[in-house]
Amino acid sequence: MAVIQKVKDAQTFLAECWEELTKVTWPDSDQLRNATLVVVLFTVAISLVIWFMDSAVGWLIRSIMGSFGA
Repeated sequence: MAVIQKVKDAQTFLAECWEELTKVTWPDSDQLRNATLVVVLFTVAISLVIWFMDSAVGWLIRSIMGSFGA
């Protein structure tokens, strides 16, 4: 008896999922291309900021350690 109820619950769940998926507005190719470009540019920009900060801190630490003869 419990197995039959679980199967019915699963069918109900899948039907509701399908109904929700029909309500989704999917992006067209231009929107998808623009969003991808934004993500790539943001990733490159953040990577450059992190690289610059890492280089600056590395230089600072080498300068401090060099002044102590290390």
